[in-house]
Amino acid sequence: MRTAAILPVKSFGSAKQRLGELIEQDARSRLMRAMLADVLEALAAVPELEQVLVVTANPLAAELDGDPRVKVLHDDREDGQSVAALIGVAHARAAGFDRVLLVPGDAPLLDSSELSALLARPEPLVIVPDRHGTGTNGLLLCPVDAFAPSFGPGSLARHEAAAAETGLPWTVDPLPCLVLDVDTPDDLEATAAALEARSGGASATRAALRRLSLPA
Repeated sequence: MRTAAILPVKSFGSAKQRLGELIEQDARSRLMRAMLADVLEALAAVPELEQVLVVTANPLAAELDGDPRVKVLHDDREDGQSVAALIGVAHARAAGFDRVLLVPGDAPLLDSSELSALLARPEPLVIVPDRHGTGTNGLLLCPVDAFAPSFGPGSLARHEAAAAETGLPWTVDPLPCLVLDVDTPDDLEATAAALEARSGGASATRAALRRLSLPA
């Protein structure tokens, strides 16, 4: 089964505004770049993934084209994660992929073995909630356009309703490596604590956090 990952990425300079009370813009940009590097490293270690589609308007992302498994899709609207995800879905459908895995670029705890287990699930539709149990940090869609992603506050309920309407088997799977993403200072502290509690992985994010004098 041909599978692509879709990774919507905001421009580093405009990302993570809610972290502004904790860290200044240049540091936010470095942190975003570090988390993206760790996410891409984890995805590269998932044998079931044929390609990673990075949807972004960020000019720095052009350097990712050096990896044959990564394709950068230009987001000329930057109108949010859902719109970016649809750009990736449209490309995956046109390219003949059977399913897509949507993940955020700010989840540095991503683990390739957990993702492989997720891709082995029998359900064609899997929704991964965030740590609050109201948002969505991951979607597995088979077919790729089974329903339109609708991220943002309250997205878990919207995705559950959309999945139910398809008539296909679906499930909610709180994948440990995907429940944490970084949007707020609390998220950043929780991610730093999670990294400190385990050994190995997320080397770029750990280095960025050390520069911020946060444990990792």
